[in-house]
Amino acid sequence: MKVVIPVAGIGSRLKPHTHTQPKSLIPVAGKPILGHIMDRLTKAGLKDFVFIIGYLGDKIEQYISKEYPDCHCTFVIQTLGKGTGHAIWLARDYIEPDEELFIVLGDTIFEADLNEVLRSEYSTLGVKKVEDPRLFGVAEVSEDNSITRLVEKPKIPKSNLALVGLYKIRESRALLDCIQYLIDNEIRTQNEFHLTDALMCMISRGIRIQTFPVEQWFDCGKKDIILQTNRMLLDRLDGTAVQGHRFPGTILVEPVYIGHNVQIKDSIIGPHVSIGDDAIISRSIIRNSIIGPSAELLNAIMEDSLVGNDATLVGAVQSLNLGDSAEIKLS
Repeated sequence: MKVVIPVAGIGSRLKPHTHTQPKSLIPVAGKPILGHIMDRLTKAGLKDFVFIIGYLGDKIEQYISKEYPDCHCTFVIQTLGKGTGHAIWLARDYIEPDEELFIVLGDTIFEADLNEVLRSEYSTLGVKKVEDPRLFGVAEVSEDNSITRLVEKPKIPKSNLALVGLYKIRESRALLDCIQYLIDNEIRTQNEFHLTDALMCMISRGIRIQTFPVEQWFDCGKKDIILQTNRMLLDRLDGTAVQGHRFPGTILVEPVYIGHNVQIKDSIIGPHVSIGDDAIISRSIIRNSIIGPSAELLNAIMEDSLVGNDATLVGAVQSLNLGDSAEIKLS
């Protein structure tokens, strides 16, 4: 089975962080978003990957090559943002005829029984009930769990089952044929070639596609969702994840994650704080935040904040969204 992971998006909702790194490499609970995804996939026995990369894609290639050397990985460039359907179409030369596919969007952290999904005799899509289906691709399902209709961001939804970015496809050739049909006929939704439309094309041609439930799902495209995901993952840790350091004059309020070579003194850290490698924190109070590697904080009072790599902050604030290498002095 081939895994295709589109990670070419520019992450406009996560600026300024995505000016200097891909959205999928933003750290959550001590690991990039893409790392959490890869861990779940490799644990299920998946080893053959195609990544669709774009802006700053070399950083994704470096990360994957370093952290997952035992996987067979191919990297394909998507130079223009033409949608998820177009991204999958770009992988066509690396997909064998009738080879099964597992497609995972590269900004989606999820919890699901992948082993059961991979054993399914039908193509099947991950879904979860949501409050506002107008923001997502939506599946309408019959009594036998077969999808009857798929709509991308419907104005008047007839279902609250949102597609969460997990797609197990048995009929890969039919999917590629449907994407080709969309491209040849310039059939777009919101000016993009959507995977949702290609899957609906498969259904209209008589191919049965089912759904499977996703227990937890976090679409990590916004600061608030990333912080929520960080809280959820830290709550699953057994106490405090600290890499063998002691911090003078400091109180750690579990759960927290602290990376390697971090220096902290005279501070209160936690709950729900992740701190990247080589960060320096002094005389600060930090709650519900993610601090990137090599960041430096002094005299900061911080909550609900996302601080990028190599950023420097001197002063006191309440909530912050500080990009990589930024420097702020509030004194």
